[in-house]
Amino acid sequence: MSANRWLATGNYFTTYKEEQRIFFTALDRLICAFFLTALFIWPFFIELDSKDMLVIDNILVAVIAILGLNLVTGFAGLISVGHAAFVGVGAYTVACLSRVIGDQHVLITHAWPLMIMLSGCVGAIFGGIVGLPALRLKHLYLVMATLSFQMIFEWTIGFMNFFNQGQTIFVGRVFWFTGQVGRKEHYLFWYYALLVAVVLCAFAVRNLLRTRHGRCLVAVRDNDRAADAMGMHPGFTKVYAFALAGFFAGIAGAMHAYLYRGVGMESFTLHHSIQYLAMTIVGGLGSLSGSFFGPAAIMMLDLQVEKLAEWAVHFLPPGMNLATALRPLSFGLVIVLFLMFEPRGIANWWRILRSYVKLWPFRY
Repeated sequence: MSANRWLATGNYFTTYKEEQRIFFTALDRLICAFFLTALFIWPFFIELDSKDMLVIDNILVAVIAILGLNLVTGFAGLISVGHAAFVGVGAYTVACLSRVIGDQHVLITHAWPLMIMLSGCVGAIFGGIVGLPALRLKHLYLVMATLSFQMIFEWTIGFMNFFNQGQTIFVGRVFWFTGQVGRKEHYLFWYYALLVAVVLCAFAVRNLLRTRHGRCLVAVRDNDRAADAMGMHPGFTKVYAFALAGFFAGIAGAMHAYLYRGVGMESFTLHHSIQYLAMTIVGGLGSLSGSFFGPAAIMMLDLQVEKLAEWAVHFLPPGMNLATALRPLSFGLVIVLFLMFEPRGIANWWRILRSYVKLWPFRY
């Protein structure tokens, strides 16, 4: 590594410890600190309405969920099309306790960080159980196993009276040091709560990838037989990959329940599982930065399509629902184009930009 970590034109490591740093250069650390500071202070200077804040909050919820899905699909190479069900498990953990003990109980309103962690643990348990078929199944067979869990989850929620047959189960407003979080500051409060959760989860994933367990995920993805020959346990690695994905999904589901102050089946369907998988592909499989780019790109695309449909309805014959056609069309088109022309996702664009900045003015 260059003696001056600010002027280095590349990364040259002399020890394994240097290669395992979270930030390779001082410039990387400065950029991260700048972005985090901007994310925390911009609400003091820019005022958004509730609708826009809800969109941003939804993006942060999706980022937490995608961090888990990227572990199991991007780093471990295991396809899962039931991730929305894991998110639903976390959400219904909070909702069921709210239904049993009351939505104004102190555990729901005051101990909400504990409830979020509990939901993550429940999601991890279900993730580990669903990951057991990965001991024997691969590829399309594993897809069918995760799809079965999605179908079982939807059927259970939709037909059992305990879950209100998929109808909304309400969750009470939370309390903070200043008292109950009111209606006006609700979305802003959960923006900061979600942002803190995203930062903690992202650093947890980054540190996991620096350990032997994180390297086992990549080794099993590349060649599980070779990983087994090197002393790793492919079966255990696959199961704990699903458990970790379920943990992050459970946290995302619990925060979704508190954000919307209720839980309904319509937020955890197969469509949402496919949408989560699309976010992972568009952002970049096996990339930590792709877990941020994917949700932002897909959700902003959906928002722009909705605005386009609202604008075009003035020029179309009455009765034509353009939004119903444009959303699946744009969604599928974006996935196909990324798979054809940029299979490594938006994260690859970020990697190219970072490499250009590090190597400038040298062109090699």
